[in-house]
Amino acid sequence: MNRDHLQKAVHIHLDRVWITLKWIIFAVICGIIAGIIGSLFDIGIELATDLRVSYPWLIYLLPLGGACIFFYYHLLDGDNSIGTNLVISSIQSGDHIRKRMIPAIFFSSIFSHLLGASVGREGAALQLGGSIGYNLGKTFRLPRHNQHVMIMCGMSAVFSAVFGTPVAAAIFAMEVVSVGIMHYAALVPCVVASFVARGIAIFFFRIPNAGYPLGNIPEFTLASALPVLGLAVIAGFVSILECVSFRKVEVWSERLLANRYLRAVLLGAILLLLTLLVGKPTYNGLGIDSIAAAAAGNAPDLLWYSFLLKILFTALSLAAGYKGGEIVPTLFIGSALGYAFGSLVGFSPALCSSVAVGALFCGVTNSPITSIILCIELFGIRGLPYYVLAIAISYAASSYYGLYSAQKIVYSKYRSNYINTDAK
Repeated sequence: MNRDHLQKAVHIHLDRVWITLKWIIFAVICGIIAGIIGSLFDIGIELATDLRVSYPWLIYLLPLGGACIFFYYHLLDGDNSIGTNLVISSIQSGDHIRKRMIPAIFFSSIFSHLLGASVGREGAALQLGGSIGYNLGKTFRLPRHNQHVMIMCGMSAVFSAVFGTPVAAAIFAMEVVSVGIMHYAALVPCVVASFVARGIAIFFFRIPNAGYPLGNIPEFTLASALPVLGLAVIAGFVSILECVSFRKVEVWSERLLANRYLRAVLLGAILLLLTLLVGKPTYNGLGIDSIAAAAAGNAPDLLWYSFLLKILFTALSLAAGYKGGEIVPTLFIGSALGYAFGSLVGFSPALCSSVAVGALFCGVTNSPITSIILCIELFGIRGLPYYVLAIAISYAASSYYGLYSAQKIVYSKYRSNYINTDAK
């Protein structure tokens, strides 16, 4: 190698080192800010849930809550339907995310949990993180393609701080945008931001990692794989049902009642009536206790049709204007489905519950790698062969449906060809 070639090679490597260091600095800043906001958000959700449990009468405000959120967004001159789809669209095409959406998402999600809407927190976390990342990218005056990476950084960081699965959070932001490809340029900043945010949540706010350790797990054999295979197929079909239900209930309710305030009151009243008919708030809020009970193999509150009720409660809550997202309800739905299946066929309800969580999450997000990592972080690595089998089958069985219509299916799930179509 001559001197010119050597100088050029050294210059290229130094340039790459400098770019990497800059991304690490940006990611640390993003992780700190997102970690603080995400931790405060998680604490707010917990306080709201505790208040609702202490004051059960708050559930009677369900008919009014959605209308209040619609009005709040109206005051902000914001579109109430904006959610994770906007964040994904911003990564793909540079759609603008306004700073005012950060407090809107923050407070409306906490308010939704206060009244007992069946919504999650991770969907809101993705929206919060995407908004933080986008506006940090603007502040740093990054070019548009680098702003996309900052959005993914923010998504990873807040998801990690709120849910306590830092590896899954880092990968999910890169995987969910475009099915069939991964945005590997964002790997270093997303990983750094995710772990910094999780460190902030643990060290300063004492928010523990999520985890539902399983008991005894059957040895992975052909005989034990067969029921898991059947469960995975069912989970793939249920993921289609979930995606279609969430979308259709919103569309149909808008057609029947064009006035969104009246629509919110009516759907909120139906939610309240259903809660009273059930007799207990099993399907309101996060439902984390039910997920943990199913993973422990002892969930007497879960019935064979609990997953259907959770789909209904969540679809009505989202259509009524409540905020928070669909991911934790998805974990509940998968957990309830798996627990019912395991109890019915007599095969480890706890294992089936954890397997169905991963399979359903994959089915609705089209993110198989994240789903595998999520199962490991939530339930431990001992069930890995079952997770991988179920997630692979569910990925195929769920077709091209997804929670986020802005998600691009870049490559076919069934053939090695480029299709570039939107999720159904």
